[in-house]
Amino acid sequence: MRNSKRSRLEAAGWVVGSVKEFLGLSEADAVLIEMKLGLSQSLRDRRKKQGLSQVQLAERLQSSQSRVAKMEAGDPSVSMDLLVSSLLQLGASSADLAKAIRGREKGKDRPAA
Repeated sequence: MRNSKRSRLEAAGWVVGSVKEFLGLSEADAVLIEMKLGLSQSLRDRRKKQGLSQVQLAERLQSSQSRVAKMEAGDPSVSMDLLVSSLLQLGASSADLAKAIRGREKGKDRPAA
C-alpha cells in the first residue's frame, strides 16, 4: 500500500495492518499462503505469456476452465501439488518454481495499491 493511501486511511480513523495480523495467522501459515499465491500468479503469467486462454490450458491439463480460474486466483480448494504439476506441464523448471515462491515471500507479488 502506498504511504499516501495509508495516511489517508489512518487520518479517517482506520487501523491499517497486515492480513496476518487481521486473521491471526501463524508465521508458517502466512508463508504457506504467500507461497501458494506466488505459484498461482506464476501460473497465470506463464499461461498468458504462452498465449493460452483458460479454456486452452484446461484442455491441456484435462481439467475445466473454472478450475483453472480457481488455480489462478489461489482458491483454497486448489492444492499446491496441482499448481506445481500444472506449472511443470507448462514448461516451468524447478528454478522457475523457486523464483515464484521467493518473489511472493519478498513482497514482489504486485505493484502497490
